[in-house]
Amino acid sequence: MGVIHLPARHRSHRWLVACLIGLVVIGAWLGRALLFESWTLASLPAFWWSGSDRFLLSAAGSDFDVSFANYSTTQTSAAPFDDRVPPILHHVAMGGAGAARQIEQWKEVRQSCLDIHPGWEAHIWTDEKANAFVAEQFPELREMWDGYKFPIQRIDALRYMVLYHYGGVILDMDLQCRRALGPLRRFDFVAPAAHPTGFSVGFMMASQRNPFVGALVRNLRPYNRAWLGLPYPTVMFSTGCHYASTIHAYQPNRTTLKVLAGPPDNFRLHSLNGHVQTPIFNHLGSSSWHSYDAALIVSVGRMLGHKLPILAVVAGVVVFVVVRRTKRRRAVRV
Repeated sequence: MGVIHLPARHRSHRWLVACLIGLVVIGAWLGRALLFESWTLASLPAFWWSGSDRFLLSAAGSDFDVSFANYSTTQTSAAPFDDRVPPILHHVAMGGAGAARQIEQWKEVRQSCLDIHPGWEAHIWTDEKANAFVAEQFPELREMWDGYKFPIQRIDALRYMVLYHYGGVILDMDLQCRRALGPLRRFDFVAPAAHPTGFSVGFMMASQRNPFVGALVRNLRPYNRAWLGLPYPTVMFSTGCHYASTIHAYQPNRTTLKVLAGPPDNFRLHSLNGHVQTPIFNHLGSSSWHSYDAALIVSVGRMLGHKLPILAVVAGVVVFVVVRRTKRRRAVRV
């Protein structure tokens, strides 16, 4: 039997396919960082709950009363446990002229936290103070920090930098303290659970130079993107709760990175969404930075959540049909 020669059109088609595959591979390699970051953000709902019995605070897993009923309202130390979190309170009030209004508006609310933690060091981070701090302690991030499009991004990033450098407690200006935070100082890191996954960054406690908080600072640069070109995902995925929760989910050991939630029958006991009262706070404000696209993102997420299996099947069928037709075109009849 002689050698079979493919028609010229089939040879050119084969080279075209090879070139396209090559371009896809090159593009994937060049954009591997973006692909990785996108994957980690998108997969958070699937990976967040892995090993949650170790990082969720509970009576069984951590010997901790999440209702706080068994702790004094004025307990400022973790005794008889060691205090891993230093006694420092941090509040952030940035936004130019608006910062002064924030400080005045929430003056009594902030004072409630200072009063119930007598003798603790306290900082209020204004624009001027924050600028000087970032320039001195994190000069390699200063240009990026100045270039953030949304003010809340600078606030979020500052939370991580301040918490890493000093340790202590980060509190939103609109959090009124109902009791002292001493019982939680025995843990290296604590933040309240968010709904439906992850944790909130409006309240965090951490030891000084905490490795996880350091990871939050280090990853600010690679995740600094205009995600989907919309304000809400850009903030949430670059500096906000979703970003911080994603870094948490990919830590090799999450045991010491405690998330404060309620019991199974009242899991949202410590949630800080909206105007709510929790065992330790009155949350008096709301997430005013959320833009018009928040509802769109939530609705799209819900839609995809129900249709992902269908979309996966459809995509599989399309790939199968394309491959099969390509093979048929390449077939040579002798």
